[in-house]
Amino acid sequence: MNTRFAQILSALLHPLLMPTIIFAILFYIAPESIQNLEEFNGSAKVGMMSLKMGLLLLIFLQTFVLPVFSIYALHRFGFVGDLRMETLADRRIPYLVTVAIYTFVATFFTLKLHQFPEVALIITGIAFSIGAVAVISLYWKISAHAVGANGMLGALLGIAIKYGNNDLFYPILAVIIVVGFLLSARLHLNAHTPAQIMAGSILGLSVSLSVVFLIDFL
Repeated sequence: MNTRFAQILSALLHPLLMPTIIFAILFYIAPESIQNLEEFNGSAKVGMMSLKMGLLLLIFLQTFVLPVFSIYALHRFGFVGDLRMETLADRRIPYLVTVAIYTFVATFFTLKLHQFPEVALIITGIAFSIGAVAVISLYWKISAHAVGANGMLGALLGIAIKYGNNDLFYPILAVIIVVGFLLSARLHLNAHTPAQIMAGSILGLSVSLSVVFLIDFL
C-alpha cells in the first residue's frame, strides 16, 4: 500500500467521523430503523434544512468539530505534544475530554431529543467505546481507528439483521471493504501492531452489536 494513500485514508476515516457516517447511512438508507424519523422529517424543518440534514449537522458539530477543537486547544496549551497523538502520553487527556463530550451529547439527545431514542443509545454506545479506549490507553495503545470503524460496521450489521433491512446490504459490503483498507493502512504506517488492531476490532464490534440488540429492552 502506498504510504500517502494510507495517510489520507487514516485522516478521512478518523474515529471521530464515524458517528456522522453511521447516521448518514441510517438516515438516508434505513430511516425506518430510527423511531419517528420519517414522521418528524415530513413535518419539521431546521431552518432551511430538512430534519434529517439538521440532525446530521448537529451530530457532526457535536461529535467531530467540538472534540477536534478541544484537542487542538489542548495542543495549543501544551497538554498534547503532537496532534497525531501517537504516544500514550498524548492520548490520555484528549480521550478523557472526548468521553466527556460524547457523554454530554448522549445526555442531550436523551433529554432534549427523546423522540429519537435510537440516536441517543447509539451515541451512548460510542461514548462507552471511547471510554474503554481511554482506560486501556492508560496502559496500552489500542487502535482507536479499529474501534471506530468496526463499531460502525457492527451497528450497521446489527440493524440489518435485527430489522431484516436488505437496503443495507451494499453499504455494509462497502464498509467491510473500506474497513479492510483502513486497518491495512494503520498497519502499513506502523501506527499499531496486529494485536492492537485485533483488540480494537473486537471492542468496536462487540459494543455496537450489543447496543443495537439492547434498543428494544430500554
